[in-house]
Amino acid sequence: MELNFAKLHGLGNDFVFVEDLNGAIELTDTQVAALCDRHFGIGGDGVILVRSSPRPECAAYMHYINSDGSLAQMCGNGVRCFAKFLVDRGIVNPADGRFVADTLAGPKPITFTVDEQQKLVEATVDMGEPILEPAEVPVALAANAETPDGTPFVKEAALSSPWGEFRFTCVSMGNPHAITFIDDFDALPDAVFKDPSDKCLDTFDIDLVGAYFEPHEAFPEKANIEFAHVGPTGIAMRVFERGCGETLACGTGTCATNVAAVLTGRAGRENDIALRGGVLHINWQADGHIMMTGAAVQSFAGTVNV
Repeated sequence: MELNFAKLHGLGNDFVFVEDLNGAIELTDTQVAALCDRHFGIGGDGVILVRSSPRPECAAYMHYINSDGSLAQMCGNGVRCFAKFLVDRGIVNPADGRFVADTLAGPKPITFTVDEQQKLVEATVDMGEPILEPAEVPVALAANAETPDGTPFVKEAALSSPWGEFRFTCVSMGNPHAITFIDDFDALPDAVFKDPSDKCLDTFDIDLVGAYFEPHEAFPEKANIEFAHVGPTGIAMRVFERGCGETLACGTGTCATNVAAVLTGRAGRENDIALRGGVLHINWQADGHIMMTGAAVQSFAGTVNV
């Protein structure tokens, strides 16, 4: 089967896009893995099929498949790239400045800006309200805290590992996230750093620790695992994504980390969060909705046989 594709990324979190408005394309796990292979394929953290939406208010539906073939409910960087795909190809009128995207996590309103060529440069996505109740995240841990409005949630619950305890705050943005804040790198064992002489977030061995916690029994549907540090210049975060390993950026993970930083008293509601691929601006508004702003870029396009 020959496919026309485009490769897009949001802060280095990259995706293979295929237009499938009539819903005729079904990819096997093997085909998805081949497309995402960085040596023998196009390379990407996932594949996004652009399909028609049954919702009249939505311009199109984002069908997102992780690189391991599993279906994902939502992807923040992916939905910004989805917006660029639609706007740059005229599926959404560039002059409109806004539209609604359909996802497995529900409709997501998006506003955007374009350049002189009417190509999307930046998008702001209304990511909705965070989900905190343990059963809905889901997380198989009892709530041990409440928000000011009385919503129960899991706050810095300790989970053991071969390298000691890590404390997780659990948030869903339509997909499950478990966020641990590393306040003191020197307190962690040398074994979790690729360079123990320079203990910091950059040298933290996320492939080791993230891979341990992603399938942990506390997370019945697995979880995206975020490792974050709040310092004098703001919040820095790395993420081990469910179904594909570490990515350079994660939009839903950035939103979840912002929520966890607020709920644990480490930061205010509006922050720039530094990721390996760049910076996302997150604003947890007073109405409960989280607004995520960032860039989206097309790398190249072509055809491929799968």
